Amino acid sequence: MVMGAAGSKLEKVLGDQFPEGERYFGLENFGNTCYCNSVLQALYFCIPFREQLLDYYANNKNLGDAEENLLMCLADLFSQISSQKKKTGVIAPKRFVYRVKKQNEIFRGYMHQDAHEFLNFLLNELVDILEKESNALKSPPEALSPSEKISNGPSHPVMNGVRKEPIVTWVHKNFQGILTNETRCLCCETVTARDEMFFDLSLDIEQNSSITSCLKNFCSTETLNAEDKFFCDKCCSLQEAQKRMKIKKPPHILVIHLKRFKYMEQLGRYKKLSYRVVFPMELKLNTAEDADSEYILFAVVVHVGSGPNHGHYVSLVKSHNHWLMFDDDNIEMIDESTVQTFFGSSQEYPGNTDHGYILFYECLGGKS
Repeated sequence: MVMGAAGSKLEKVLGDQFPEGERYFGLENFGNTCYCNSVLQALYFCIPFREQLLDYYANNKNLGDAEENLLMCLADLFSQISSQKKKTGVIAPKRFVYRVKKQNEIFRGYMHQDAHEFLNFLLNELVDILEKESNALKSPPEALSPSEKISNGPSHPVMNGVRKEPIVTWVHKNFQGILTNETRCLCCETVTARDEMFFDLSLDIEQNSSITSCLKNFCSTETLNAEDKFFCDKCCSLQEAQKRMKIKKPPHILVIHLKRFKYMEQLGRYKKLSYRVVFPMELKLNTAEDADSEYILFAVVVHVGSGPNHGHYVSLVKSHNHWLMFDDDNIEMIDESTVQTFFGSSQEYPGNTDHGYILFYECLGGKS
């Protein structure tokens, strides 16, 4: 295949240091599928997720009536990569891409697609499949009401007037965190708190900033007044209030999406922000309990190009203390210092258009 030379070059570079049992395989691009390939590589090198997906595959691959769904297609692809005899090469994720396009018309055409939108779709789809499987094991199909049968999302059915606990799948265990949305009425001081689940944090970005400052802004206090007043249940009226977000429970895998595409009213279209946003190799996340969770960067999905409707995606991955760049079917080793070249540009008209877009951090110190 095309990448034979690049693959063997990588083997030569790593030599005796080639990690035992690891596989580095590029993914073929079917015209516009770099958005999919870059996210798949980041997920493949998310080791807890990969291991659980391969376990799932081992337990389900022999089920005769196993439905051809997105979860099985992904598990099959990861299994193909991990069981290759060769250490490096290229795989065509044809079955998986076909399933994605069949499942979601957004990804059917040949337009440039958004990697973050794809990641969201994929994780939610996996959760839906796992929840349905779990519900099917708990109750025979005839016991389900028609509304439960067609429910297509995290359902929380009520049994005998008691709300059943939502199902926690291994996808949740890896990626789900909890935010608390707190609103304090400035008249009676009552605090209303609402929990929200998240699989990733989408952060607004500013020029010459850092992930830490973006997270601080995300959690900063905002005053609701004038037309934005808050209806306080205790005062039974609209009141001025203060609102803030807190990270109540951090996820084991923290996915940060930098909002690099902004709608410009004056232009009537989206524009890419090439702002320089520093993302550290190690990140401390301050949580609601004021305890610091420590994270280490292991993957970055990079958007290459000057606008939202065209361009390319590659992924940078840390594996066994080496950094690699996966560009569809091509893989090369890079220095850790090279990762900094993807922070963005401090100039308004950058020469370099390769910018970090989705960051993947893993929590140190075991599963949270």
